[in-house]
Amino acid sequence: MSKNFDDALPPGSVIGILGGGQLGRMAAAAATDLGYLTHIYCPDPASPAAQVTDRFSAKAYDDETALATFAEAVDVVTFEFENVPGPTAAFLAERVAVRPGPKVLHICQNRLREKGFCAEIGVPTTEYAPVQNRDDLEKVMAAFSTPAVLKTTEMGYDGKGQVLLDGKIGPAEAWAGMAGGKTELEGIVEAYVDFQLEISVIVARSQGGEIQAYVPVENRHKNHILDQTIAPAEISTKVAAKAQEIAHTIAESIKLIGLLGIEMFVTQSGDVLVNELAPRPHNSGHWTMDACLISQFEQFIRAVTGLPLGDPERHSNAIMHNLIGEDASTWRNILSDPKAKLHLYGKSEARPGRKMGHVNKLSSKSD
Repeated sequence: MSKNFDDALPPGSVIGILGGGQLGRMAAAAATDLGYLTHIYCPDPASPAAQVTDRFSAKAYDDETALATFAEAVDVVTFEFENVPGPTAAFLAERVAVRPGPKVLHICQNRLREKGFCAEIGVPTTEYAPVQNRDDLEKVMAAFSTPAVLKTTEMGYDGKGQVLLDGKIGPAEAWAGMAGGKTELEGIVEAYVDFQLEISVIVARSQGGEIQAYVPVENRHKNHILDQTIAPAEISTKVAAKAQEIAHTIAESIKLIGLLGIEMFVTQSGDVLVNELAPRPHNSGHWTMDACLISQFEQFIRAVTGLPLGDPERHSNAIMHNLIGEDASTWRNILSDPKAKLHLYGKSEARPGRKMGHVNKLSSKSD
């Protein structure tokens, strides 16, 4: 069936990207390959995306004068991380198309809203409870079995803002550990999941409702940071189909226009539980840059510009390994392996826990 994409942005159009990290950098490179220009809006002028974009605005996210000028200079706006302030997205949406829209951003910025949304559409998650203060936490800790996890509802990632409730720590200490000195914040306690493995699915949805999902992959963490992604995950056909069904359901129900990374647990009994949603390219999708004809970044650009989506089928299996901190200093050794594809993010300073790049190693699908 032929597709009508007369409303697609033509080559030469300008894609505005909120955020200047490595995801924005790789998205901008994919946009260039399709003939688009990019305009990065980010308060940090030394961000990785600044090195590859056509235009850059180093302005604050609450600078409405700068935002209005940015909106006039671009043809569509997207974002490369979900911690863009909600009012910023709403302000821009009044002036230019924002994809995914502010509603998607609003849901995905908050773990309680994510869990509530999943419950509304019948997608299973782990048991959870909101906590507003230490008194709330004390009551919830008494009701939940240990271990459990206390998390901030917003902003936490790579293990930040998370505390393991293992029965050895009290409510006051746990709350202080999560808060990190902040006085006004909300928390969520999530029940421990006895899982076989953690997986994720990257799914795209176009303006016309077309949906394409990549194969489920396994994610292995070290010190709460993604260390390796293995594509495809070693799971049954039934479990893989369930994970992709969940991805399709969420993408359709949330009315996604863009890309969504969905982190999931596979339990010992083979159930699939959603953990978190990320409405942009995802670290666990970096393997697609070399193992698929259409990478997650090209798919992202296709979705937000109105182009038809590409085929997400992989031509190879892959293992993606993150380069954290000083890992990137081994680039000579990495390049000495003719089967290793190195991607560095152009960050000037290697700090502990900082993602500096990644390496993809491919193998035959028959291996």
